[in-house]
Amino acid sequence: MNPFRSHFGDDDSDEADGLFDDDDEFVPDHLPVPGPFLQGHDVLDGEDHVAFHETTRELFEERGVYDMTFDYNLARLNLDTRHERAGYRYAEADGDDPEATGDLAAGFDDLTEDDDPSVLRAEFTPTTPFCPQTHTLTVGSFRAWNGLADRHDYDLVRVRAAEMHHDSGTINRQLADLEATYLETGDLSANPNRSAGGASDPAASGNSNADPPERGPSRGSQAPF
Repeated sequence: MNPFRSHFGDDDSDEADGLFDDDDEFVPDHLPVPGPFLQGHDVLDGEDHVAFHETTRELFEERGVYDMTFDYNLARLNLDTRHERAGYRYAEADGDDPEATGDLAAGFDDLTEDDDPSVLRAEFTPTTPFCPQTHTLTVGSFRAWNGLADRHDYDLVRVRAAEMHHDSGTINRQLADLEATYLETGDLSANPNRSAGGASDPAASGNSNADPPERGPSRGSQAPF
């Protein structure tokens, strides 16, 4: 159970007030436009998107993947009408599509077979280009989806930050390193900051009880992943 309980966003009054779309609604105008990491792949929409995102909400709740700014489960961001075009979009890998650009557009090489239907791509669009939580939230998402892979139909969920974030290049290289380590060793606890030469972040490492690092670059609010 997540220790940071939402003060809004989880009761029926929110939908009644029009602040949040219903959990079973697919409203494209309230969702991010799929970016380069998803382009050319089979983007989930309609019931397929809704079904996977409902599973996502459950996994994020279990693993404590919460947006600390809004104090709610990160999956709720997709439904928050005050932040249109923010949240997650998903696509099943399709390497047969000649328009599939994927990681090449993001500046790094593919690590998996992109025609494997057991691989899902997830692209996170934050509310602003300078969102300080983007690194922590995408790492937490990767660990939740892949650490609880028996709860969905995919062998691997790949995660990247949308290019609109000012530090997406650095974040995505660290996510790629984390993914490579996971594929090679099965270890989800590797600290992606270390591979990029950055300061260790207890939140990103999944150890919220660790001693705080020496003062240095911050990757956003601490969260118990």
